[in-house]
Amino acid sequence: MSLRALIAGQWSGLRAAFAASTATLALFVVAAAVWPALNRPANAGPRDTSADELDYASPLELVVSPDGGRLYVLCQQSEEIRVLDANSYAVLKTVHVGRVPRGIALSPAGDRLFVTNTWDDTLSVIDTKALTVTATWPVGAEPSGVVEDRAGKRLYVANRISSDVAVLDAQTGAEEKRLMGGRGTSYLALSPDGNRVYATHVYPNASAHRTAPESEITVMDTTRAVVTDRMPMHGIAGVFHLAFSADGRLGVVAGYHPKNLVPLAHLEHGGAFAYTLTLFGADVGKPVEVPLDELDRYASQPFGVVINADKSRIFVTIGGSENVVAIDAQRLLAFLRTHPRPASGSYAQDLSASSNYVIARIPVGHNPRGLALSRDGRRLFVANRLEDTISVIDTRSNRVASTIALAGPNGTNPIRRGEQTFYTARYSFQGQISCSSCHIDSTFDGLTWDLEPDGFGRDIVDNKMLEGVKGTEPYKWNGGNPNIPTECGPRTEKYFWRSEQYDNLTLADLTVYIRNMPTRPNRWRLPGYELTPAQERGKALFSRAVDKFGKPIEEYNRCSFCHSGPKGTNQKLFDVGTRKPTDNGAMLKAPPLTEIALTAPYLHDGSARTLEEIWTVYNPEDKHGRTNDLTKDELNDLIEYLRTR
Repeated sequence: MSLRALIAGQWSGLRAAFAASTATLALFVVAAAVWPALNRPANAGPRDTSADELDYASPLELVVSPDGGRLYVLCQQSEEIRVLDANSYAVLKTVHVGRVPRGIALSPAGDRLFVTNTWDDTLSVIDTKALTVTATWPVGAEPSGVVEDRAGKRLYVANRISSDVAVLDAQTGAEEKRLMGGRGTSYLALSPDGNRVYATHVYPNASAHRTAPESEITVMDTTRAVVTDRMPMHGIAGVFHLAFSADGRLGVVAGYHPKNLVPLAHLEHGGAFAYTLTLFGADVGKPVEVPLDELDRYASQPFGVVINADKSRIFVTIGGSENVVAIDAQRLLAFLRTHPRPASGSYAQDLSASSNYVIARIPVGHNPRGLALSRDGRRLFVANRLEDTISVIDTRSNRVASTIALAGPNGTNPIRRGEQTFYTARYSFQGQISCSSCHIDSTFDGLTWDLEPDGFGRDIVDNKMLEGVKGTEPYKWNGGNPNIPTECGPRTEKYFWRSEQYDNLTLADLTVYIRNMPTRPNRWRLPGYELTPAQERGKALFSRAVDKFGKPIEEYNRCSFCHSGPKGTNQKLFDVGTRKPTDNGAMLKAPPLTEIALTAPYLHDGSARTLEEIWTVYNPEDKHGRTNDLTKDELNDLIEYLRTR
């Protein structure tokens, strides 16, 4: 019987077969591309019959022109800027930019639009009169946020991979200097007086093993283009957009507050994340953290934030909860004045706090991200990234007044549906977490977790990168999950969502999305994929069969044996001498080397802060490769090679 006939005539039998055994994975993944619209929620859109990637718009960020007449929409997947009339919402023009754009900003005069392109490390400069790209400038590794100073003299570009801010001549694009930011520097904001640029970062800075994450707001003086302050954000990992009131007395930044130092269990007691705003500036004194969550539901994954002109309202997009939180800013400030401030400076554990200042939770589309107010403040535009729409919220009634549909494919394919599942928190208890809470932007979070299935306080695990995960099974550090449906299906429902939620189609779509995650360009490879002299020397060390004293290295103890194949793993389990007192066993799967340069900390429990520590601090008996005969320079060469993987 053909697959088409099987699906059409024996659907129930196929579902029963899959439910009985995960051994049907191959058929399951193939069938995901052609399964018909069965067992779907009533409000789901039409299903596409192809698993091929479609050219969705994926609106991520937006800005309003200074005169209020235009709405510029950054569409990440279609790699373009859609220019809309801000009143009729008609598309005026589409401007193509570079690969995977992420950041957008207008010059103070509004005559130029700057767009960062993360996958080709460039900045597109658009003339807003002609609506054409007039220049493309090279910047750092994975540029994200961008802002121009008030004088039009300098551009500041946040680079996520190089964790710095590039300072460019705003007229020529020539780079003046680099300023170090936090790890994964991503989002920028200019103070209303133009004197300072503030930067946030999405991954926590390096800190001691199993201690609370540490982040910062990096403050730069625009006159001298130097860092003048690093405002600490204790306990926060994942910091996104920030905004200022017009008078400059209040700054607000959206972030995640993970509870990764205790077992990730009992979500009914708030055991995973607090989602918060950090407030700073003259209105509040010392920085203070306030929760967006409430007692029986969470504000999962805050991202964009804006303060209206009279400082009466703060609006925050909540990507996982698919809504916008409206805050009465004056009630929030009154709460801070009248409630004793905790010694930690954080109210994050008080789930009754948000009732004092959150006045509305406004449902919008899938995965809302960027937002912008109209010039009169009466409309709030919200980019629904995974729905190809823009919600227009009436800020007086706090309701969606209209929805702008961006032109794109009809229906949704399995990859898009799987991505929607990956980012939504609707499946978890009280809507607390989603896959993307720990895998920020479908990558990783730089944290270690104590997951319940292995026992409380047992098997502390480093969170892995998801890019390129296809073909690297089994999963988990101990290889306990044979495939993605097992990893993301029953295990996730039982220990994370606390309920049985996914039907077979939903799990199929999620599997297709994860298996099709593209791998970003590798910044350590030369254009022709040739190796530098240092990388060549490192490759020789990686592949060597004899140590520096002429002694043979057993095959199983060679780097190239365990980390063989195109993704740097032979997918087998080994004891490499890194077992800790908290570990249940010593056998660990050889992890892939894909993008290994980006994913610190290292080892199964994240105890190694750098690649070098793997072989110096944590390899005293040479069980994790023969490395104790290597010099500092040779270890540097080995690392240079590994960065190319």
